[in-house]
Amino acid sequence: MKTGRSLLRSIPLRPLLLYLGLDTLCVGIGMGVPIFAILVGFAVGWFLPGYLPASTSPGRPSRKAILRAAFLLGAFTFALMAIIWGPTIPRLWDPQGDLANFGIPLILYEPRSSFVGWEVLMIGISPFLQVMAVVFGADVRLLFGEEREGRH
Repeated sequence: MKTGRSLLRSIPLRPLLLYLGLDTLCVGIGMGVPIFAILVGFAVGWFLPGYLPASTSPGRPSRKAILRAAFLLGAFTFALMAIIWGPTIPRLWDPQGDLANFGIPLILYEPRSSFVGWEVLMIGISPFLQVMAVVFGADVRLLFGEEREGRH
C-alpha cells in the first residue's frame, strides 16, 4: 500500500509544479474564490491517469491512487483557502466588525450567518469540490479509454 509520500514521489516533479502554479493562478484570477481552480480540476483529472504509475490493469492506475492524488491536490487548494480566508474568521467576534459590507453575497439574509456560510464554502467545501472534479475527470478518461480498448 502506497503512502501519500510515496505517491508524491511517483508523480513527476514538473507536472506537479505546473499544477501548483496553475492552481495558484486560478485562485488568483478568481480573486480568492476557487471557481476556476475547481473547473481546472476536471482537466487535471483527465491528464492524471497518464502520470500515475500503473496498477494491476495494463497501463491504468488504481482508483485508490487517483483518489489519493486528488486529495493531495485538494489539500493544496485547502491550504491556499486557509491562508486567504482564515485570517478573516476573527471578524465574527469583532463587535465593531461590519459583516454586511464585507463584500460577500448575503445569501442567508443575515450578515453573520452569511459570513459563516461563506467561510465554510471557501475553506471547506471548495477544495472538496475540486477533489470531486479531479476524480470525475480521471474516471471519464478511464471510461473512454475502456471504450477505445474494446473497439480494437
